[in-house]
Amino acid sequence: MVGILLFIIPNMKQDGEKLMSWNDCKMLPWNLILFLGAGFAIADGIQSRGLSEVLSRVVDFLQDTPHLATVTVVSLICSIVTEFITSNAATATLLVPLLYHIAGTMHVHPLILIIPGGIATEFAFWLPTSTPSNVVGFATGHREIKDMFKVGVPLKVVGIVVLSLLMPSLGELPTISVLVNKCFEKIIWLKGILSF
Repeated sequence: MVGILLFIIPNMKQDGEKLMSWNDCKMLPWNLILFLGAGFAIADGIQSRGLSEVLSRVVDFLQDTPHLATVTVVSLICSIVTEFITSNAATATLLVPLLYHIAGTMHVHPLILIIPGGIATEFAFWLPTSTPSNVVGFATGHREIKDMFKVGVPLKVVGIVVLSLLMPSLGELPTISVLVNKCFEKIIWLKGILSF
């Protein structure tokens, strides 16, 4: 629907010209647009057909593992799924509800799994299918998959190690809510002083 509006809405630069012409439309990288749309369709299909329930039963072995190992396994799984199955946005759309369900079966707070899982889906450096920016860079023809792999493997390893080490300590650091409460206390204190 929005695409049709591009052919109807007038362009303010020249009279009689629309925002998009048919020649502009033919020059769009339709293979990339369809490729990204297919990733979102796959994620929706996996959720609607119950495959997410099967996947949550597969990773039930994480129930008795320590949090450091759980974060590492979740980060590794999410970062690899985003490389080979679909784009990082579609992977996050698929995995966040799945991780929430798994956290419920493990009897842990859902954020222990959702935060590293969501961040790890952004470690998409290996293949063009991982993220739209990788597709655009690969489509230029100046990069090959082996170049992306050489740079992507060390980045992914470092990202997973850092995330695994920092994630368990996030609960012990001062949270944003504590900082916000302190700011509100200062504002209320200042308001009381300035009102006199």
